[in-house]
Amino acid sequence: MNSRMIGVVVLAALSSAGVNSAQAELRVGVAAVKISPPSGTPMAGYYYARGSEDVIDDLYAKAAVLDDGSTKVALVVCDLISLPRDTVLDARQLIEQQTSIPGGHVMISATHTHTGPSLSRGSARDKQDGGASDPGRKYTLELPSRIAQAVAEANGKLQPVAVSYAREHEDRLSFCRRFWMKDGTVGWNPGKLNPNVIRPVSPIDPEVGVVYCETPDKKSLLTYVNFALHADTTGGTKISADYPGALSRRLADYRGPDMLTIFANGACGNLNHVNVNWARPQTTPAEANRLGTILAGAVFKAYMDLKPVSDTTLRVRSQVLQLPLPKVTPEDVQEAKAIVEKKDKAKFMEQVKAYKILDVENRAGKPQEVEVQVITMGDTLAWVSLPGEIFVELGLSIKAASPFAQTHVAELANGSIGYIPHRSAYLEGNYEVESARCAAGSGEMLVQAAVKMLEELKAQATLRK
Repeated sequence: MNSRMIGVVVLAALSSAGVNSAQAELRVGVAAVKISPPSGTPMAGYYYARGSEDVIDDLYAKAAVLDDGSTKVALVVCDLISLPRDTVLDARQLIEQQTSIPGGHVMISATHTHTGPSLSRGSARDKQDGGASDPGRKYTLELPSRIAQAVAEANGKLQPVAVSYAREHEDRLSFCRRFWMKDGTVGWNPGKLNPNVIRPVSPIDPEVGVVYCETPDKKSLLTYVNFALHADTTGGTKISADYPGALSRRLADYRGPDMLTIFANGACGNLNHVNVNWARPQTTPAEANRLGTILAGAVFKAYMDLKPVSDTTLRVRSQVLQLPLPKVTPEDVQEAKAIVEKKDKAKFMEQVKAYKILDVENRAGKPQEVEVQVITMGDTLAWVSLPGEIFVELGLSIKAASPFAQTHVAELANGSIGYIPHRSAYLEGNYEVESARCAAGSGEMLVQAAVKMLEELKAQATLRK
């Protein structure tokens, strides 16, 4: 574990050890900093290179700083496909320097838009999708300062707020993209109206979690939304925040342009927006607007059910875990190198497996070091960070076991190691499993760590009463 990771754990442990002696008025500040890349920057999301040609709607690093009088935390979400761990640690270091908010109190996640820039993440894929290019490296190096700027600006705008929360049920936006097929296999994205599909393998998570903050004079300041759905609907070579951007625009139409919408993606590693029983094409900017509008409708309904949060005491806890690697052999490595040499001539699944093998081999047996972080407010609200594209079963497990009234799971948070399936999915195979840089059981380790911290923080909140 490097010194920066140790600092994260120590800071978080020190924070959770103390309990506020008196209930203070919660203050919140929000800010958004534009992070759209220059034209021509390589775009993320696929196993081939493509350069950005224009901007449909801008990308942002959005930050909310919460201050209960003795503890400050920051919730940050970036309109990006993911965030390298080093980027998170560098941003936290800058945030500490600029705001004195401990780095371990900052949760930084990505929306997973596929119409954003490729980042340099130390992967064998960096050369293929542009992360290793000069524009990709330059963008990655500049990103921590922009994230820190968003948090610093939010920290400078703290004002008293009332906090409330609600949840809504929306079950017609997301779909499992893994299906049992008639030949007994598990298919991945099998195509629309495919007669060989039997049924989806997994459930979805239809919960739309909402946290709302307004000032004493009833001005809307923040709506935080948590929902589990891949952000891969826009397509093309133009920069876009995808459906989270459309969600923000719809809510601003109703609450006003001064309210910031922060969307954190839930556990959706095996979910997407494709309804295989609907023939209509679903990869367009118009589709992103459709999804964002429907999700906004769910939030509009949730606004009618908002409940106040009486105890706004903030607590933080964090743990760095060592996740085991999948096994690869020297023969696997030689085959993977040969496949990468083929470049675009190699089959898609060959590439997926090859790049996974090379990334695992590059670790030389060193386990994946990942962080699970929990932030709570009183005995009511909880936020959980998970470090990759998490299968929905794992997110649902955390929510089911959480002792808090409402728990938000933010995937691709505080770094990302790619897909993290649940244990039984490894036996089913196909894309996400072939891509996973961690071994079976890793997802359950994340769940156990998160639930343990949630229970400990709930006990602290109960003891305080």
